[in-house]
Amino acid sequence: MTATAPRFGTTLARLLLVAATLLGALLAGASPASAHAALTGSDPKDGAVVATAPKSVSLTFSEQVALGDDAIRVLDPSGKRVDTGELHDLCSGSVVKYAVGLHSGLPDGTYTVAWHLVSADSHPISGAFTFSIGAPSKTSVALPADPAGGGLVGALYGIARYLSYAGFVVLVGGAAFLLACWPRGAGVRPLQRLVVQGWVVLTAATLAMLLLRHPYTGSGNLGDAFDLGGLKTVLETKTGAALISRLLLLGAAALFVAVLFGAYTRREDEQEKKDLTFGLAIGGTVVAGGIAGTWALSEHASTGIQPGIAMPVDILHLLAVAAWLGGLTALLVALYRAPVPGIERAAVRRFSTVAFWSVVVLAATGLYQSWRQVGSWSALTGTAYGQLLLLKVALVAVLVGVAWFSRRWTARLAETAAPETADAGPEALDSAPDADTDSSGPDADADSTPDSESADDQQSADPERAAQLARQKAAMATARKKRVRDADPQRAGLRRSVLTEAAVAVVLLAVTTVLTSTEPGRTEEEAGRSQSTAAGSPAVPDRPVDIRLPFDTGGQDGKGTVRLSLDPGRSGANALHVFVERPNGRPLDVPELKVSFTLTAKEIGPLPAAPDRIATGHWSANGVQIPMPGEWLIQVTVRTSDIDQTTIEKTVKIG
Repeated sequence: MTATAPRFGTTLARLLLVAATLLGALLAGASPASAHAALTGSDPKDGAVVATAPKSVSLTFSEQVALGDDAIRVLDPSGKRVDTGELHDLCSGSVVKYAVGLHSGLPDGTYTVAWHLVSADSHPISGAFTFSIGAPSKTSVALPADPAGGGLVGALYGIARYLSYAGFVVLVGGAAFLLACWPRGAGVRPLQRLVVQGWVVLTAATLAMLLLRHPYTGSGNLGDAFDLGGLKTVLETKTGAALISRLLLLGAAALFVAVLFGAYTRREDEQEKKDLTFGLAIGGTVVAGGIAGTWALSEHASTGIQPGIAMPVDILHLLAVAAWLGGLTALLVALYRAPVPGIERAAVRRFSTVAFWSVVVLAATGLYQSWRQVGSWSALTGTAYGQLLLLKVALVAVLVGVAWFSRRWTARLAETAAPETADAGPEALDSAPDADTDSSGPDADADSTPDSESADDQQSADPERAAQLARQKAAMATARKKRVRDADPQRAGLRRSVLTEAAVAVVLLAVTTVLTSTEPGRTEEEAGRSQSTAAGSPAVPDRPVDIRLPFDTGGQDGKGTVRLSLDPGRSGANALHVFVERPNGRPLDVPELKVSFTLTAKEIGPLPAAPDRIATGHWSANGVQIPMPGEWLIQVTVRTSDIDQTTIEKTVKIG
């Protein structure tokens, strides 16, 4: 290769590093909703005001979750824990519900409920809400600034996830390329290095994820990565078991790589080589499927609807990605770094066929996964998961478009390797004497001079010098062959298109990694619907209810206005204030005033409230209970004399 040829290995490594760094930054800034499980309900509800202290606080989630110590905490207004720390499993059927007990005798005020746990698809989730006993109060509770799985630890874990996918793609796809498309390439050193590097990256990334798992799902402190107690806890989880299984399978993969680049390349007997190829193909498929299964068994495919179908489909999806993108990387290496004569046109065509069927499998499995994880057109455009999925589809479309150009270059690619029967190798051909300088003829004897004979004698007398000259001739011959090969415009066009494919594939892999850590659109929409159903009505602004109602009882001093205020204007306990004013705005005393609340949609009420007179024209009542949010009918009865009375009413939203 000439000195000006791009060093694709360095370029590709830089692309992978940049993509991994950007991925870490994206994951570090992810919101706590970037996970599969979602909080769908609680008792007491967020923002509720209850008259008496509850015995426990319960939380309902959209899927199974793993709870550790201090998974659910309840804090009083000063930040002191008031829960017993004893968790109760209230799950039944498809309902995932957990509760934590509270100490008795809690005073009035605003309490904070904070949770930190791990969803069934391995992603940590956290959050908090408040409720009040008696009446709201100020609270000084300080919650962690970073969400679960965020910060430096989250960024490092995200980078390790990306590198593990990249290592898997290169290891599996590179090995498949050598066995299925270019068996002679198993003896090419750059391709050997590529596959081994894929194994090293996948192994190192898996070890990093195993060490980072405890701080990633727990404290968020990087120093806890080497906490043996935390590591023991991780190994008891589904994700820990998957990572350990991956490491064991990588041991089998190391044996596969050793045979592929050892005994396989040394086999000369065609039948023996075919038998070994068959054995390696079967064993390699089993190991690759097992490694892919460690993702399917611990992430999105293992939760949600139809997990029995989703997990094998996810394995096929990962294997198709590896065969396509990993094979693409191996082809890039072969085109840029393989020694003369380089990769044959037949091998490129075989990979083109493999890539085509990989894309077919990828499209079929991806369509099923999209339906399973998104579920509706609104989720496709209205959720983060759906938007990322659209971006991934667009990148795949670009990749397929570039691959179409690669296929065109492949069809026009000139055969670079001469028939084996016609030469003994390019070096031998180029280092052979030219016909013009053949010294075997009679004229050569005549042209021979004593000086040339003396030089030949010196070379014969110095075998080291002769060997050096032979190496120089061989290097020059190889360089000439490379120049001839690289000057082929079809090969140059193929190299450029494949390099473009690889660059798009790096970005595609980054988007896929972010997608695997994002809450599926179907789950996000279902959680939203559950919360809306639990609320019973659309959300209303968090402000007191303040209404004015004119009245006329028909008697003397029978006209005026009632001004009613309900604070905070939410479900639970409220403070009620009623002011009766004359038409000129001055306070008006009346013999009797009654207030009632009716939720017509739920057939609740009328619920009477008996305010006490505290000043001229001012009545008040504390702890007025509103059981739930909704459209409440407020009725006020005003009596201005023994016989003059009227009832005025208005329907308002109470949140």
